[in-house]
Amino acid sequence: MYPAKFDYHRPSSVQEAVSLLQANPDAKVLAGGHSLLPAMKLRLAQPAALVDIGRIPGLSGVSLADGRLRIGPLTTHAELASSELVRQHCPLLAEAAGVIGDRQVRHRGTIGGNLVHADPASDLPAVVVALDGVLHLTGPGGERQVSAADFFVDLLTTDIQPGELLTAIEVSTLGAGSGSCYLKFEHPASGYAVCGAAAIVQLDGSGRCSGARLALNGVSVKPVDAGAVTGALVGQALDDATIDQAVDAHLSIQDPMGDIYASEEYRQALARSYAKQALKLARDRARG
Repeated sequence: MYPAKFDYHRPSSVQEAVSLLQANPDAKVLAGGHSLLPAMKLRLAQPAALVDIGRIPGLSGVSLADGRLRIGPLTTHAELASSELVRQHCPLLAEAAGVIGDRQVRHRGTIGGNLVHADPASDLPAVVVALDGVLHLTGPGGERQVSAADFFVDLLTTDIQPGELLTAIEVSTLGAGSGSCYLKFEHPASGYAVCGAAAIVQLDGSGRCSGARLALNGVSVKPVDAGAVTGALVGQALDDATIDQAVDAHLSIQDPMGDIYASEEYRQALARSYAKQALKLARDRARG
């Protein structure tokens, strides 16, 4: 099918893009386009205008400062997966980016478009939550920062306000004694996560858990931050039984999703299984 008629704008700066979004309340931002353009062709989305930010300088690339990675929203999944900086300091992000879609999607899709679209079955939202991500937004009122935990509000809904543009993503780096893992049970046709688990484990000198993070995709309308599970692991010697017990006792998914492919009960069972597997593999990687 063909999309409905729309105006096309190609700003050359962030401020020009913000002005266009402010002047066109029904406009949509075009980054990689892998979610927006198919929806437009099916007429599930009919924006009055597209604001193409693909040629704005400074919105792509990865840099390291003060123990955190700063990522431009136009950075593609393929660039994240292959970046030596990301692979060295944040292997969880590189691992997740490397299993998104197929090669064509990874070379065109962007981290910014992925996060703003907020598909519950997407791979990166839970990863950014697990990495204590911070999203930088620029709008008519200036700049503001939103934690990833607060950014995802509901199904395909984020905290971005009218006229705002995502201009950077910051995530924590993983130091010595840390291990991470992203695992997903994917839909065989689309590659989307029926359930995805992003896990980080930090071990102290005695081999006990000094910190951990766990977040899940695909099982609810927004990423599940399983802080109760990881809180129960801190201070513990992480044998398999301890991890299993923490997940069984503390993993809670409010309003789990269900559809014709996977029921609510099935997704909850997947969440428990993949949470355990991801935490154990992250632990093993932390041990080196």
